[in-house]
Amino acid sequence: MTPLVTLGLDVMTMSLRPETRLWWEQARRDIRIAAHNHAHRDYEACVFFCEQAAQKALKALLLHRTSEPPPKIHNLAELGRRAGVGSSMLSFLTELSPHYMLTRYPDAAGAVTSDLYDGRMSLRFLRGTRKVLTWCRTRLR
Repeated sequence: MTPLVTLGLDVMTMSLRPETRLWWEQARRDIRIAAHNHAHRDYEACVFFCEQAAQKALKALLLHRTSEPPPKIHNLAELGRRAGVGSSMLSFLTELSPHYMLTRYPDAAGAVTSDLYDGRMSLRFLRGTRKVLTWCRTRLR
């Protein structure tokens, strides 16, 4: 018999309501994509998927708590406030939030986006986003 964790399923995920599970599984996929992009030196793509993973994890948690559809906002700091994150995580979310636009649009960034990101910045956002997902996961019980 194949363990459920090997299949990408764990007991916590299986116990979530289907609508919450959708958001949570997408957050997990986005963080894996972020890590893949970082490993391949696609740093702006890593940061973009970090923002997406954090956003979806927070929305999964809010949906889990309220049984209401998650708010249709992209502001990570606001999502973090609604979820009740601490001050250091709120600071991280505030820093990550603008990269939703900056990683994709050269007119918003004022430069070719790949020129703005390096491995150290990418790794810092990747590590911080993993902390966000861990924080959310412990509250999705």
